[in-house]
Amino acid sequence: METLRERKKRRTRESLLRAALELFTTQGYEHTTVDEIAEAVDVSQRTFFRYFAGKEEVAFAVQNITEAAFVAAVRARPPHEAPMKALRQAFLEGWDAIRETVESIVPVELYLRMYRTIESTPALLAAHLRRSAATEETIARLLAEREGVDVDTDPRPRLAVAVFAAVIRVTERQCCAREDFGPEALRTLSAAYLDQVGPALTGNWRGA
Repeated sequence: METLRERKKRRTRESLLRAALELFTTQGYEHTTVDEIAEAVDVSQRTFFRYFAGKEEVAFAVQNITEAAFVAAVRARPPHEAPMKALRQAFLEGWDAIRETVESIVPVELYLRMYRTIESTPALLAAHLRRSAATEETIARLLAEREGVDVDTDPRPRLAVAVFAAVIRVTERQCCAREDFGPEALRTLSAAYLDQVGPALTGNWRGA
């Protein structure tokens, strides 16, 4: 059970996170200072740095949580599933759990607005691509382990993850382009696009 001290620390962290995302999405990432984030929560700059190393870390804090949840969902998929199906089902079946995790920290609408801010801010976009590449490598190695192949000599794990990630990026960018594009529409479009990838990567690799 969470202690009172732990609860207070969690609430302070979440308050800083929400305040930061609100400021980033309303006045811009580059125009927001750590002092402004701390002031919005009525804490000191020193307190902010107890929870976050800087603005970039707080900007990607929720995304880090969702990515970790997705990696865990892929790891939990039944071993008989073909790689692309495992990725697809981890994403779609884990959607509600991931959404609930996000909503426990910030409103989903704010999370989606922050994604638009990331896409439109060069410094954040560069960081996003760097972080995404690291996550994709983690998933590729996980798939390789599941399938009993060597990720450094067999291109299929990285190829499968690259295709999957490209589909998700396309749907996310469509979400960014439309203000009325909510989380359920994103899920539905992602499922439709994943279904269009074709059989090239959906077959079972064993015995190939």
